[in-house]
Amino acid sequence: MENATVKIGIVGGTGYTGVELLRLLASHPNAEVVAITSRSEAGMPVAELFPNLRGHYDLAFSEPSPEVLKGCDVVFFATPHGVAMSMAKELMAAGVKIIDLAADFRIEDMQAWSKWYGMEHACPDVMPQVAYGLPELFRTDIQQAKVIANPGCYPTSILLGAVPFLKAGLVKLDGIVADGKSGVSGAGRGANVAMLGAEMSESFKAYGVAGHRHLPEMLEKLHQQAGAPVDLTFVPHLVPMVRGMESSIYMTLAQDVSQAELQSVLEAAYADEPFVDVMPAGSLPETRMVKGSNMCRLAVYRPEGGNKVVVSSVIDNLVKGAAGQAVQNMNVLCHLPEITGLQQVALMP
Repeated sequence: MENATVKIGIVGGTGYTGVELLRLLASHPNAEVVAITSRSEAGMPVAELFPNLRGHYDLAFSEPSPEVLKGCDVVFFATPHGVAMSMAKELMAAGVKIIDLAADFRIEDMQAWSKWYGMEHACPDVMPQVAYGLPELFRTDIQQAKVIANPGCYPTSILLGAVPFLKAGLVKLDGIVADGKSGVSGAGRGANVAMLGAEMSESFKAYGVAGHRHLPEMLEKLHQQAGAPVDLTFVPHLVPMVRGMESSIYMTLAQDVSQAELQSVLEAAYADEPFVDVMPAGSLPETRMVKGSNMCRLAVYRPEGGNKVVVSSVIDNLVKGAAGQAVQNMNVLCHLPEITGLQQVALMP
């Protein structure tokens, strides 16, 4: 399908993930964006709200129209939680594939989902047709799915760093700690006093320590990958930068494994993955190494030769953590080369 055109609709295109989707799709040779919806900005030209897209799109934002969206091959939902599941069945009945960048389909346990998102799920019967959209771990499922649950940004960085060691049986399933740090774009584009420059600049804080919505998502997927329940403590932090995410994952060795063997396990796990870069031993990944790109860069350590494994994982939270991964999922879903439209080199400085 290398020459096929994929007709695309985007529901909720005025946030950071929406504009990032548009940026990436503008250089995708197979993508034709035919509709982008926003109730609040209906009628406004896309390039007026996002001047970086001038010359790339003639579209204006429109009211969500099921009839227009039914004419698409793929519809991305860059919307708050609850929107995609309210429209999913109607679009699926028309043969449309759905990629949801929110959390409507990320958790298979419906009771856990309702607990963390504060509402009843609108279409639990759709879940058997859903694939979790982390291609490095669930590629076969994605190829056959009708709905893709694009992972959260923290789960993307943490699962990619932890799973190879869990699957290899090299680390214990309990006592895992994931310490995540994200730029403020992860909080979305809405007005929020806590995200003002004067409020978050020159400061650094933890949040969601008592419980974060990404925790049940990670626990479920880690359980699936490890074949047994996994104990994880997750603490996210807000850092004063716009883009970027670093996750440090701490695990306890289940057997005596050398630093070199740990490096080999990680390299082997991602040897054929275009968007995961296992860095040389002794490297320290930085968020600027992935800014604007769909890459995850990883490094593994066994500090002081002790019984702990530390993995450092960096992604751009808006690209591999959101819109870039969504486009990667579209490529897999539509049987296009997976790297299509996603070969942007990271921005430095």
